[in-house]
Amino acid sequence: MFKSFLLGGFECSAHKRKDGRRVDMLAATRHDELAERDYRQLQGLGIMSVRDGLRWHLIERRPHRYDWSSSLPMIQAAAQTGTEVIWDLCHYGWPNGLDIWSPSFVERFANFSRAAAEVIAAETSGRRFYCPINEISFWAWGGGQVGYMNPCAVERGAELKRQLVRAFIAASETIREVDPDACIIVAEPSVNITTGSEAINDIAEAEKHRLYQFEAVDMLLGKQAPELGGHPRVIDVIGMNFYPTNQWYHFGPGIPFGHHHFKAFADMIVETHERFDLPVFVAETGAEASSRPGWLHYISTQVEEAMHRGTPVRGICLYPVTAYPGWDNDRICETGVIGMAGFGGDRPVYEPLAAEIRRESLRFNGRSSPHLSIVDGPTHAFS
Repeated sequence: MFKSFLLGGFECSAHKRKDGRRVDMLAATRHDELAERDYRQLQGLGIMSVRDGLRWHLIERRPHRYDWSSSLPMIQAAAQTGTEVIWDLCHYGWPNGLDIWSPSFVERFANFSRAAAEVIAAETSGRRFYCPINEISFWAWGGGQVGYMNPCAVERGAELKRQLVRAFIAASETIREVDPDACIIVAEPSVNITTGSEAINDIAEAEKHRLYQFEAVDMLLGKQAPELGGHPRVIDVIGMNFYPTNQWYHFGPGIPFGHHHFKAFADMIVETHERFDLPVFVAETGAEASSRPGWLHYISTQVEEAMHRGTPVRGICLYPVTAYPGWDNDRICETGVIGMAGFGGDRPVYEPLAAEIRRESLRFNGRSSPHLSIVDGPTHAFS
């Protein structure tokens, strides 16, 4: 499906925090100004496909007026380098002055999505990929249920989820009007929630909350809340976002990696595919600091297991592929294979993860990619 089985994702969150400050990760990591260099550096690691984003709040500063100056250089850089991009159109942020709870939010997002598809179609060739809204489930929880991020509401998570589903469906339709062959993906958190209790009620309650992870996709496909307009044509691929912290006890602590209650990711992949009967890919995954290569090895092993069990897995996206400043405290999170850009724009390579990328590329491609230009690094604990 993608040019490379391993993809790189650029952190493009653009939400507002509780204190009103706008987060702009593309600017904070300087990817917006260094896109061409970043794409070429990833190609040196054999990564030809990426997730990247447009910043709606910068493009539509005035209603129905679009300024593409913040995004056109990135789109053109992708075309110039032959990089294949899955474009996030709304990564938690929207224009100032627009009420997310109103019908106009859905209308304006649909119009923006159509305009974005027109620009991208005009500037790029080949099949185009879009993720209209990233992580509906997380946004509904963080922004609608617990007041962590915009719109900073409490106890309105179900309402926000339905509104984001409406907007996603409308965007999918307008994108296909412009580009009928476009591939629409949905990227949702993949989680495991369980309980250490043996009480039937506790087990049932944990399972109910675990199944909430599928609710947004059920709505998009029209399997639930059909009045929202969902239908099978809305999405083509299920993106699974999975990190080491994505498993926890209901109303309890996280389940550490390696614990007997830590569910095998391969089982989660198979369950997701069987539930929706669509191809899947790992849309986000990664770890921090020295855990990075070991985590990629674990994910790759689990993906290979799921594929051996007949699941169509189309790729693994390292996310974020660069280091980035934390949303809440600006600390530098060393999560990617390339670091924060120096004064001249150069990004250091984290060689242990680069070596693991080479090994995993060999696993899935069966041979070395012609773009690979790195050498093996030290073996890690999971080899």
